[in-house]
Amino acid sequence: MTPIARPNPVINCPLTAAWAAVGGKWKLTIIYWLAERPRHFAALRRQLDAVSDGISPKVLAQQLRELMADGILTQDRTGSAPAPVFYSLTRYGESVLPMLELVRLWGKGHIERSRMPPTEGVHPAVSCSRAGDGRSRDDLVTR
Repeated sequence: MTPIARPNPVINCPLTAAWAAVGGKWKLTIIYWLAERPRHFAALRRQLDAVSDGISPKVLAQQLRELMADGILTQDRTGSAPAPVFYSLTRYGESVLPMLELVRLWGKGHIERSRMPPTEGVHPAVSCSRAGDGRSRDDLVTR
């Protein structure tokens, strides 16, 4: 059965499209561990439990279904039930890895920053498509 791709909740907004596909508490972490090697459900759950407060089987199954529906993961059956089903990244799923690495590096810096005393000057919130000062978000990223 081929999963049906899920719709983008905000039409024509690339940020919400990306967030719908890989956002939330678990998806980037699932992708991170599957980038290392394919894993079966139980091994993936054990890996996630080892680095967090745990994930329920129901939530993991839902996250995996959503990632498959978006074409990011595939499942490979190794035989008839109860043989393990291995999950792996698709070629399209591998296209998420550069972004995942940037998020990982940003998170590392954020952890380090949160250990430092507060600094003055908080950046204002910006909209999805404009930086608020006439520059596009692409201009901000390339600075």
